[in-house]
Amino acid sequence: MSEFIGELKRTNKAGELRATDIGAEVVLMGWVGALRNHGGCLFVDVRDRTGFSQVRFDPAISGPEELLLAEKLRLEDVVGVRGKVVSRGANVNPRIPTGEVEVEGIRLVRYSAAQTPPFRIAEETDAQETLRLKHRYLDLRRPPLQRNLILRSRVNQLTREYLAGEGFLELETPILGKSTPEGARDYLVPSRVQPGQFFALPQSPQLYKQLFMVAGFDRYFQICRCFRDEDLRADRQPEFTQIDVELSFADQEEVFAVMEGLVCRIWHEIKGIDLPRPFPRLTHAAALARYGSDKPDLRFGLEFVDLTAALGQSEFKAFTAAAESGGLILGIRVPGAAEKISRKAQDGLNELAKSYGAKGVIPVKVGGEGALQSGIDKFLTDAQRQALRVALGLQPGDLALIVADTPAVAREALNRVRLQLGESLGLVDRSQDRFLWVTDFPLFEWSAEEQRWTSAHHPFTSPHPADLDRVQDDPGSVRSYAYDLVLNGMELGSGSIRIHDSELQARIFSLLGISPEEARYRFGYFVEALTYGTPPHAGMALGMDRLTMILTGAASIRDVIAFPKTTRAGCLMSDAPSPVPDAQLAELGIALRRREQPD
Repeated sequence: MSEFIGELKRTNKAGELRATDIGAEVVLMGWVGALRNHGGCLFVDVRDRTGFSQVRFDPAISGPEELLLAEKLRLEDVVGVRGKVVSRGANVNPRIPTGEVEVEGIRLVRYSAAQTPPFRIAEETDAQETLRLKHRYLDLRRPPLQRNLILRSRVNQLTREYLAGEGFLELETPILGKSTPEGARDYLVPSRVQPGQFFALPQSPQLYKQLFMVAGFDRYFQICRCFRDEDLRADRQPEFTQIDVELSFADQEEVFAVMEGLVCRIWHEIKGIDLPRPFPRLTHAAALARYGSDKPDLRFGLEFVDLTAALGQSEFKAFTAAAESGGLILGIRVPGAAEKISRKAQDGLNELAKSYGAKGVIPVKVGGEGALQSGIDKFLTDAQRQALRVALGLQPGDLALIVADTPAVAREALNRVRLQLGESLGLVDRSQDRFLWVTDFPLFEWSAEEQRWTSAHHPFTSPHPADLDRVQDDPGSVRSYAYDLVLNGMELGSGSIRIHDSELQARIFSLLGISPEEARYRFGYFVEALTYGTPPHAGMALGMDRLTMILTGAASIRDVIAFPKTTRAGCLMSDAPSPVPDAQLAELGIALRRREQPD
């Protein structure tokens, strides 16, 4: 390396200099972040990932060659500087860590000249995201993204330190595996050696990490890459990273203890916060009943109240129709909001509820004397009005919001209304992070399209022990031994107790419509492994990208991934995916067929 950097050898990082370094001779290397010419003295900010220091080139100190070169510098040139650390005197800048000192430039070397960047490399930028993604290597020079990736690296280190201390082994699983079409679409990789055959990139290391348990490695972890060919959102990418763990001879309580310990260690080291343990828990059924969501945000209230019994016999047709068809009438009380939420805002909530399938949301104001003011008041009896007051605990000045529909629609629509109110009324307590375990998810879901039962989690999730006797006769009532870790209304990770008995696994496959032949074809190696003595085991995966997004406060998951994809699953920087030469396709035995475009 010395032949490239000449006689200079870096002694300090640009963001490290402090008043204690005054008098020291230092060598800084980095990028030119700012240039200023003040009456013959040239000031250059030298920046690296730790921050920046101001370098002053003064005719009284610096040589003529250094002054001439300093005048020619441009933003983002790569330079090396040797000089003496001095005090800024009366020109101290308290807003930056290095603001007490500057470097008197004695020697200056320009290693690389830079073209004018397409956008400003600074803390804030108004450049569009598409432009920044196209030049991602430049965007990554910006301090916010550098801080995000530095924090992500620290989370990786903490995860490894903690899990190693808990007796986990960091073991790798294959990237090229077998396609097992459950859940999202696989990314397929053609085999040149075996024409017509394909590998699949892992959607998760699920089967392999269970095989580690079969093999006797009783505590496994991996910070692993996963791939899913699915529609994207701001918090979803086609390739993502998860903290993956698996434990043998462990029950749900041990999994919770390990994962809570990891999260608490990260929060303590990164945010300086000691989280209270144990984390609260809700069953899936209770979460839906109280919040209409299996990932509720606990940073504010507005819990649901079931009003079906109180209002189901009223003369209001929407209520009676919902009650008679097995639907729900759900309401929330918004304390003191009768006059806070304008008619326009109420209309907005009504449209929001409609966008999620409901017929609308019904507002009920409580007047100063406790009288109910609503468009449905004429359909209610005095007894029903009183039942409504009691059920919701209504007080003068309150606002009630009611939705009536099928259970799924009513819950989802009112959940969205609740979340909107939490934001618009400033109810969300952002001073704390609220974790929650959600347990006892349904084991199966009925697919109307396929007319069969499907796995709500995956087919290797164990039924709840109390529900084993109903697996065949009443699958819809069977709870799984699955659990999610929720943080501030977002799913942070999920896991389950696994099936370790080969006969039970065969029963589950059969119920899912997977024949023994198909099971052997799709999961043969795994099914066979279960017959050779498999310990009870459990596991979980935390989403590293989402975890880092929450820790940094980033608006998008793309801001915590070095080289992310767009919502069309493409990379603007490298133009991937891209066509490949016909000769390369021929070598793989692949011929392309023109896809018919829809009208």
